Amino acid sequence: MQRTMGKQAVEWLAAAAADPRSCQQQWDQGADAVLLEAGRIWNVLSVPEQLGLRALDRLRRARPRASGPVLANSGARRVGFFLPPDPVGDWAGPGVRHVGRGSWVAVPPPYQSSGWRLEWLLPPDGTGALYDPAVVQWALRRAGGVRAALARVSRSGGERPR
Repeated sequence: MQRTMGKQAVEWLAAAAADPRSCQQQWDQGADAVLLEAGRIWNVLSVPEQLGLRALDRLRRARPRASGPVLANSGARRVGFFLPPDPVGDWAGPGVRHVGRGSWVAVPPPYQSSGWRLEWLLPPDGTGALYDPAVVQWALRRAGGVRAALARVSRSGGERPR
């Protein structure tokens, strides 16, 4: 079962690549990470490390439990939550970076729990599960540091309804 889930996770994550087969081959040949385009299958909400770790703790304890991949970049001291693509929305807040269409993310293979500077705190499970943006927003606000400043906004400038 775990082997099947691992294969599904690789296929799901590699599907974000322009050439999924090449992406998988690079990982098979030992690449620590491959650049994948955001905005096709997922976006990433990147936040400062301590805030991200506190929010992840809240998400793990939430009922019902939220799920989705979470990637840590120890070199940049950031944590990234994988969210559904949102072509019209963006995020605003201190230290918050929304990575969407037209941006690239260095992604290790899902079976690599640690290594290089990138580490899966929660790897993709192969089901395509992504965090609900509203749930991540709740966890980040509860974790502190971005209370009122964190907001999902439309590109036209107004706050999006929740």
